[in-house]
Amino acid sequence: MTFACSLRPVWCLRFGTVPSVSRVPKNPKVVAPDAPSGPDYFNQLRQLGLDAGLDALGVAPAGVMHRARQQLQDREDRELTNGLKFTFLRPERSTHPALLVDEARTVIVGMRSYAFDDPIDVSTGGLTARIARYAWEDHYGQLKSSLSQVAAQLRRDGHRATVFADDNSIVDREIAWLAGLGWYGRNANLLIPGKGSMFVIGCIVTTADLPIGEEVPDGCGICSRCIPACPTSAIIEPGVIDANRCLSWLLQKPGIFDRRYREALDDRIYGCDECQVVCPPTRKFGTQPAPADIRPTVDVLELLALDDNALDAQCDRWYVADRDMTWVRRNLLIVIGNRGVPTDVATVDTIQRYLSHEREELRAHAVWAAARLGLRHLLHLDDPSPIVVDELENLPPLRGDL
Repeated sequence: MTFACSLRPVWCLRFGTVPSVSRVPKNPKVVAPDAPSGPDYFNQLRQLGLDAGLDALGVAPAGVMHRARQQLQDREDRELTNGLKFTFLRPERSTHPALLVDEARTVIVGMRSYAFDDPIDVSTGGLTARIARYAWEDHYGQLKSSLSQVAAQLRRDGHRATVFADDNSIVDREIAWLAGLGWYGRNANLLIPGKGSMFVIGCIVTTADLPIGEEVPDGCGICSRCIPACPTSAIIEPGVIDANRCLSWLLQKPGIFDRRYREALDDRIYGCDECQVVCPPTRKFGTQPAPADIRPTVDVLELLALDDNALDAQCDRWYVADRDMTWVRRNLLIVIGNRGVPTDVATVDTIQRYLSHEREELRAHAVWAAARLGLRHLLHLDDPSPIVVDELENLPPLRGDL
């Protein structure tokens, strides 16, 4: 298995997102000697968390996660991280929760489901791009709010408690496994018995002495549907994801999008769900009706027409490297190449505009999109940029359906 974060979901739900952390004061009070502990106390905290909107809670030890540390090093040694940092950045910290809170004894882990059914199609016929389920709503914001209520109770009772949600300080998926909430599937996601894998995960590192969960046995059996479902064959062996191929990470990684996987990207703009939507436990038990206000798609041409500030506001919950909207635009241009209509005036105008864009990375991807749509007559063959020249020398064939 891998321990990079999610994945975003999606072996790593959100590869390296901006930390969302609730910090304790710099000089926290001394832990009260009579602070409550034990199974009954955790049952109270668990009920508080469930009432606050969490779907599952458990407890793991705050000591070193030796298995996770070894796995992080293994992925680095095998060159499977592709520049991904997140929990790979400082494994000596992300695999040792006790370093995060003085006198920490345990870690409470909470999980919130994002397993929505496909929404009713309300498309107006324009060119749209898909968002992965974990980003349809602000699940991490709601997760943090729920965990914060539990942490506040711990502090009132005399304990130290710090919330870590979508944060590179802790390998939360391994914490959930140690807490006995689920088992690792072949797609490296944690599967919760009777609920599936579509969950965001957060932790509370605390000084409370609470009962540790027991390991959940493997529940995949002979099933391996997730492996062939991956559009880029990124699941290279059960539980091992190659970030060089994983679309969720390639969408977030800055720079030129790997030419080998552009067609496989299809109409995705943020994240990839494929290894989860085919998973039987999730399909059978884990889904729920999608809320009316979720946002599963974006309008491609509309977003490409926005300035940086407006585009940033449209994708404020997404991880975008350095908040540089170049990488969002790059992905949208690939979607045009995969799904755009070459006879549409707005599509042609958009490609023409980006073929002359000041950013060479965007000109390069506009070249690819134009060639895919059979619009090679629009190309500027005298572009001085080496990366644009490389695209011009490696033009893709006309898209198969045109």
